[in-house]
Amino acid sequence: MDKHVYYEMRDDRENAYTINAQSLKFGAGVLAELGQDAARLGMKRVAFFIDKNVEETEPAALAKQSLRKESIDFEMFAETRIEPTDRSILLAGEFAQKGAFDGFISLGGGSTIDTAKAANLLASYPDDLMAYIYAPLGGGKPIPGPVKPHIACPTTSGTGSETSVVSIFDLEDRKVKAGVASPLLRPTLAVVDPTTTHSMPPGVVAATGFDVLSHAIESYTARPFSSRPRSESPDKRPPYQGANPYADIGSLAAIRIGGRNLVRAVNDPQDHQARHELMFAATLAGQAFGNAGVHIPHAMATSVSGLKHTYRANGYESEKPMIPHGISVVLNTPAAFRFTALAAPGRHLEAAAALGSDIEGAGPDEAGLVLSGTMLRMMKETNLPNGLQEVGYTEEDIPALVKGAFAQKRLLLIAPREVTEENLAELFKKALSNW
Repeated sequence: MDKHVYYEMRDDRENAYTINAQSLKFGAGVLAELGQDAARLGMKRVAFFIDKNVEETEPAALAKQSLRKESIDFEMFAETRIEPTDRSILLAGEFAQKGAFDGFISLGGGSTIDTAKAANLLASYPDDLMAYIYAPLGGGKPIPGPVKPHIACPTTSGTGSETSVVSIFDLEDRKVKAGVASPLLRPTLAVVDPTTTHSMPPGVVAATGFDVLSHAIESYTARPFSSRPRSESPDKRPPYQGANPYADIGSLAAIRIGGRNLVRAVNDPQDHQARHELMFAATLAGQAFGNAGVHIPHAMATSVSGLKHTYRANGYESEKPMIPHGISVVLNTPAAFRFTALAAPGRHLEAAAALGSDIEGAGPDEAGLVLSGTMLRMMKETNLPNGLQEVGYTEEDIPALVKGAFAQKRLLLIAPREVTEENLAELFKKALSNW
């Protein structure tokens, strides 16, 4: 395997990576401490962003009770969308700008947390949303300075948004996902209470759980940070720096934990231990990809989830038709990992072993098949769709899918292999049917 030579130091290449530390607490019942956490951060009037599906649950009641106990004034925003759009983000920004808030709290899945991040930005430094969206889809304007304190409280075990530096949403008119990326967007504190996952429908556990595995495997197989040209200054290092020794630790741990627990957590709703473990894996993977990055599967997913809205996923029946983010990602992974394994076979075999595969005797040319085969087995065992064809796509859609994915330059540059439009077309074709 290539793990010992993956980071080759050269005088003309990057020789350092930056880790932005974040405060985080993890454990059953920590939502009851939310009011004290907010008070310690100096919050007195809070913008409280919540998923409407979470608003009447026990975790929401616990969070509100904790804030009231500390006499913290808060105003609820429950208009967040699963898979937010530029329009829903602007609505959230208007709410945040008018409220004179000194802090933000988000309770929900990644969509809720991402919405709060963007609203915090627009309230702290008002500007046109497109100005902040990363290039080439937007203006790529740097965030001028720190935003207001934000406590992120995830209720799903998948996105890692509570630890990440991005806010992602659909550009509705362009039918593609985009977003804002900056270390300044990372929540001030992540409060991760795994008991919030007990009531999640199995389909939601599957969709978010496969996002965990995709985050971790993409981060671990990303091009090494040391392959980039040396940065002119520390401030010039991109948020997604490439695989690095720090991120490797969290990525591999998340893959191992996800491999042991994802199928259990989906197929047995009473297996709370598996769901707690999966929540921990999501946190580890979020911290890892937050500085290493994700690549081809996520780039492809921006088109898959943004182009069509006709599919109804298990667990999301009460929502408008859409392809949940984790599903839009994982359907691409078998084809993508067979492609990237040619550049980093050792890393792909290590990922397969961490998932639980027997790699004894597997050679470098089999790495992609072994890893993709393991992912496919887990996808079948959790009743995921058989490729993009089952969520509404045909070969006729491939040109449009390629166009949206190829615009995700910051993700594709992290891939261990160069990716052309022709490569993407072939990958989308293979992803139409996975088995």
